[in-house]
Amino acid sequence: MEGESKQLLCDVMIVAEDVEIEAHRVVLAACSPYFCAMFTGDMSESKAKKIEIKDVDGQTLSKLIDYIYTAEIEVTEENVQVLLPAASLLQLMDVRQNCCDFLQSQLHPTNCLGIRAFADVHTCTDLLQQANAYAEQHFPEVMLGEEFLSLSLDQVCSLISSDKLTVSSEEKVFEAVISWINYEKETRLEHMAKLMEHVRLPLLPRDYLVQTVEEEALIKNNNTCKDFLIEAMKYHLLPLDQRLLIKNPRTKPRTPVSLPKVMIVVGGQAPKAIRSVECYDFEEDRWDQIAELPSRRCRAGVVFMAGHVYAVGGFNGSLRVRTVDVYDGVKDQWTSIASMQERRSTLGAAVLNDLLYAVGGFDGSTGLASVEAYSYKTNEWFFVAPMNTRRSSVGVGVVE
Repeated sequence: MEGESKQLLCDVMIVAEDVEIEAHRVVLAACSPYFCAMFTGDMSESKAKKIEIKDVDGQTLSKLIDYIYTAEIEVTEENVQVLLPAASLLQLMDVRQNCCDFLQSQLHPTNCLGIRAFADVHTCTDLLQQANAYAEQHFPEVMLGEEFLSLSLDQVCSLISSDKLTVSSEEKVFEAVISWINYEKETRLEHMAKLMEHVRLPLLPRDYLVQTVEEEALIKNNNTCKDFLIEAMKYHLLPLDQRLLIKNPRTKPRTPVSLPKVMIVVGGQAPKAIRSVECYDFEEDRWDQIAELPSRRCRAGVVFMAGHVYAVGGFNGSLRVRTVDVYDGVKDQWTSIASMQERRSTLGAAVLNDLLYAVGGFDGSTGLASVEAYSYKTNEWFFVAPMNTRRSSVGVGVVE
């Protein structure tokens, strides 16, 4: 109902702040259990001509009453945090669910902990579980953000003690603890031992224990933490068959929830360079089309790093390119990141120690000996030692 037609036969005025909205009791009651209870019960509002709604701002109330009449509402980053609690109050569950779906679509390592806290406050159970799972699956990136550093002690303990934490190495968990303590060192130092109880030091390489953990001042100055380090050192001295007999939380490997095992085919020639990307699901034995590349690309390097797929360099049908695109499987979305220093197609690509290496390739006129590395933490490429020989169509591998 629009304009004057909406105001015909109105029998109630709903007020929030300085906003007054004329409406029909029967329409409001039909769509909102909140209004239904108000108008059919013994409350004074059941007969009142003017009703004030508290705890909802005027603009939000206006949007929700418009939704009751039109079944349309726009959820945005700007309004979702006021819209969801207001929809919950008025028991407009479709709007509440739309808000939850919107927040789920916005999950990112920089905001997932905030969304998790918001979902917890407003009892959005599914969103809470989704945000928590996202934080666990993207922990190496989550730990770098302000939200992680602002968590309470109990929240950090809960997160790093999870068996479902997805980390390439327990080093990430140790680094996260050190970062969290140092963020507010004076007030957090006393919690060092409690946090280290949840770091699975025995699962760290012996060299890392000696060169990094043992040299960390926060460990040296805490007797309980030194005991955890000694426990880890003793674990490494045991034969493998005896290690398997030790059962405590710090020797138990993490078992993250496995994502669907898939193979992704990125770009290619058919016969020209294409944007198409396909995904093969091994369990379902089927191919699916997923989000296309932002631009045409063939002869690119493709790697998986920190939960994302990277398409590096390649040939667009006219030029060898420096550009790099990254795929987020949760959002089914490609985004562009920092470009390489040099144009490369038919390059080799591999990941080692959280760095993506682009090796050799062809720049359109000659093969390349140069090698550059990318850090997703800083979104920067930098040159490393070149090869002794120019190579294109090169195969590379990682030996640890």
